[in-house]
Formats: sequence, structure tokens, C-alpha cells
Amino acid sequence: MTRPIRLATRAIILHDNRLLLVNAWKDRSDLWCAPGGGAEPHSSLPDNLAREVMEETGLQVRVGEVCLINEFHDPNGTFHQVDVYFRCEIVAGEVSEDWVDPEGIVTKRKWATRREVETLHVKPDSLAAVAWGDEDAISYDALEPIVR
Repeated sequence: MTRPIRLATRAIILHDNRLLLVNAWKDRSDLWCAPGGGAEPHSSLPDNLAREVMEETGLQVRVGEVCLINEFHDPNGTFHQVDVYFRCEIVAGEVSEDWVDPEGIVTKRKWATRREVETLHVKPDSLAAVAWGDEDAISYDALEPIVR
């Protein structure tokens, strides 16, 4: 059975030179990623992202420009997702350990320095370079395995 390609949005949120990360799978992995999630039909990508960031972190954000398109899949399964990353700015709220994701997926959040990000298991592989705007950072991150 073929599954459709899933479309999702992700937020690059830097504050005090730290990147906001969330756990990718509740209790299933040490994988970290940028906050965000699946796009819902009939809602713009920025509106989807603002909703997802609020659900996962309790933050209200202003969604800015696209900075990365990342495509990943499970080479041994049917999962295939395209993430559109946007630079975002916090307009209200604070990250709190007491925040509860209504969908129960995100249970951990952390602000990480670049050095910390480079020591963590994060996806996509290009996350740090894109977040901190490296000169050679890519804007399209071609198909990569979901977990290595």
C-alpha cells in the first residue's frame, strides 16, 4: 500500500543564540527536531506552523521566510515526509516544562546552543547550519533516511 507524501512545517526559533528543539517521538527515540508538524488542508503553511508551535511549546510566533525544505523517508517502510522550515520570531509566551502538548507527542523542549545541537541526535542533518545561517547552508535538503 502506498501512502501519500506527508507535508509538514517546522520553526527555526533562535533566542539568545539558542535554538528551540523538541523531542521527535514520545518515549521512542533520543531524536530532537524543530517544533512543528503536519499541515492541515485549507490552512496556509504559516497558519499551520503557528498552530503547531503553540500546541507543542505554548509560544505564539510570527512566521517569517522559508529557509529550508527537507525531505526524508523510511527506506524500509512507506513513510515519506517533506518539511518546510520557516524562520520564526517569538511574539508571546515562554517555554515551560509544565506545558502539555494536547496531542501528547512533544513531552520535552530545550533551548540548545550550536555546540549542544552538534552533539545531539537531530534531524535534519543540516539543522544547525540552517538555523545559524551558515554561508554554505543549503535551502533544499534532498531525501535522507528518517533515522540513522
